[in-house]
Amino acid sequence: MRQLAIELPRLIAHGRADFLVSGCNSAAIGWIERWPEWPVPVSVLHGPPGSGKSHLKQIWAEKSGAVLLAGAELAQHAPSEIASRRAVALDDAEAAPEEALLHLYNCCGETGASLLVVARQPPASWPIALPDLASRLRAAPSMAILPPDDALLAALLVKHFADRQVRVEPEVVDFLLRRIERSFAAAAEIADRLDRMALHAQRAITIALARQAMADQPSLPSDFAVT
Repeated sequence: MRQLAIELPRLIAHGRADFLVSGCNSAAIGWIERWPEWPVPVSVLHGPPGSGKSHLKQIWAEKSGAVLLAGAELAQHAPSEIASRRAVALDDAEAAPEEALLHLYNCCGETGASLLVVARQPPASWPIALPDLASRLRAAPSMAILPPDDALLAALLVKHFADRQVRVEPEVVDFLLRRIERSFAAAAEIADRLDRMALHAQRAITIALARQAMADQPSLPSDFAVT
């Protein structure tokens, strides 16, 4: 009788000790750890999909006790009520209604609350219609997460597999490192793809399976998402 393949839940480690530091993100983690000694109330954190923005946001939230909000839902909350908290983290900030974001920015400045604006792109590249909001966001300290170097990319592959409760041999990681796109999203996607393939075939993740995954990798799966 064939054994059923059961997809286990991912156990994503989001503690400070689980954040992988390299030259591409050292400035960002340094700024997060500098809080509450920020010289200004509002800071911006931006980086490509899968770069660890959510991980850094979680580290900061645990450190500061921040309330977590999604940009698209910002208008559902009163800015003064939000700013009454000691700290606020706004994720996907590009999706926030401009007037609501401007009011929140001003309220944080008045109350002394800290606001971490998290986005994929720096505010200078956003199509902001309100001049006051544009000038404020573009003047705020902006911490970028840059593309990963080889050492970080290898460590990310190992972490993505570990989050899926899968162990892979170093030669498999080396094989993937020489062939995948140099991006955070590519590392997360290939780990997800290989985990699913191995689970479906009920076999270990080997170089042969990795080679097959690379051959079958024209694009990201439609149900795959990274932040």
